Amino acid sequence: MARSSPKTLSAPDISRLIEMAWEDRTPFDAIEQSFGLSESQVIQLMRHELKRASFELWRKRVTGRSTKHVALRSKLVDRAYCPTQYKNK
Repeated sequence: MARSSPKTLSAPDISRLIEMAWEDRTPFDAIEQSFGLSESQVIQLMRHELKRASFELWRKRVTGRSTKHVALRSKLVDRAYCPTQYKNK
């Protein structure tokens, strides 16, 4: 997927991206593959879309979290999400 800009994402895409960013097992690489945004662009989008306290809580939560970075993950973790987590439309 081509690189996106937070400005070109639809409201449902932004909502899904925020949901993925909050999920512990979804790495930034999966977000980049789905939406074309780098980790720094995701951080920028989260800063803009969330309330300040929510953003700070999220940053504290994901900073250094090995499951958010593929390179830091255990080799035993071979998927980004639980097969039952996605809702049927």
